[in-house]
Amino acid sequence: MKATTLTKGAAMSTTPSSEALIEKRAALLAAEPGLRARDIAARLGISEAELVALGSDKSAVTQLRPEWVDIIDAVSGLGRVMALTRNESAVHERKGIYGKLEGGAHVGLIVGEDIDLRIFFTQWKFGFAVVDTLDDGEKRRSLQFFDGQGGAVHKIFQTPQTDVAAFDALIARFATEATPLSILPAPKKREARDDSEIDVPGFRAAWDAMKDTHEFHGLLLKYKVQRLQGLRLAGETRSYRVSTNALRAVLETARERNLSIMVFVGNPGMVQIYTGTVQNLKPMGPWFNVLDEAFNLHLREDHIDSAWVVLKPTDHGLVTSVELFDKEGGLIATLFGKRKPGEPEDVNWREVVSSLSEKEAA
Repeated sequence: MKATTLTKGAAMSTTPSSEALIEKRAALLAAEPGLRARDIAARLGISEAELVALGSDKSAVTQLRPEWVDIIDAVSGLGRVMALTRNESAVHERKGIYGKLEGGAHVGLIVGEDIDLRIFFTQWKFGFAVVDTLDDGEKRRSLQFFDGQGGAVHKIFQTPQTDVAAFDALIARFATEATPLSILPAPKKREARDDSEIDVPGFRAAWDAMKDTHEFHGLLLKYKVQRLQGLRLAGETRSYRVSTNALRAVLETARERNLSIMVFVGNPGMVQIYTGTVQNLKPMGPWFNVLDEAFNLHLREDHIDSAWVVLKPTDHGLVTSVELFDKEGGLIATLFGKRKPGEPEDVNWREVVSSLSEKEAA
């Protein structure tokens, strides 16, 4: 099937509404050159997927067939790229080479030294290849994937070490005719059950019986408890609240001690994980940033409504995490000490967590 590249003047960008959006976008960028795509889309009243589909004079956009497993499997042939996953409050960027994709059509895993992903393909709805022409004339290629509401799930960007010919071949292989995007309404948020409806003793007993941290999600489902509600009901021997400055405190202490940590950021379609040390920490307005060569984290500290230390039992001892939540109870990010499956937790990480502010009533 012949591919259609979506640019200004192409099939998906000639309706009056599209032309008006393009003009309004240009005005926004002229006034605020550094505005992020997510914020531009919000200002225009459209989804980020629709924003990408508009194209522009400087961006050639190609719609991709929804063959997500095959596309991600092929990314390993591109060489070094930059993987980006974000949610409303955090952006996680990791440079490296994609390893072998494991799993199936519903859940995929890439577990590597550089790129470490947990992929929920059932949430993926739209995909595009974008070739931006930069001010110096150079081309920057990316693959961008979105959910049914048009929200960004995952993006993959070219780096100076990327195999450009392989990238172009991948785009040609999965390109399809452009079709109008059918954006779905946001799913109805599941209301939390009242605390009185929860079997708290049973929940706590099941928590104490966990053998692996991966059992935690199933535990929440079994007892019909939302994550933040579960931390609140667990009791302070299992989870306790700490200062909302916990992110900064953990990262600064980890840097001082040159301690390897794990940073998880996710959305319904993807969880991206960094494992390693952090060095270049920089606050910029409401954002707290890690600006290292291979790993960047940008997190809105003003979005952190609560921070929790969580202790989960396993066959190899307790595993301790720091979890950050927004005011709606959404999980922003999670931090662990570096740990391989089957190994005890690093005592140095426990010391970092123990150094956080005094326990508050959970």
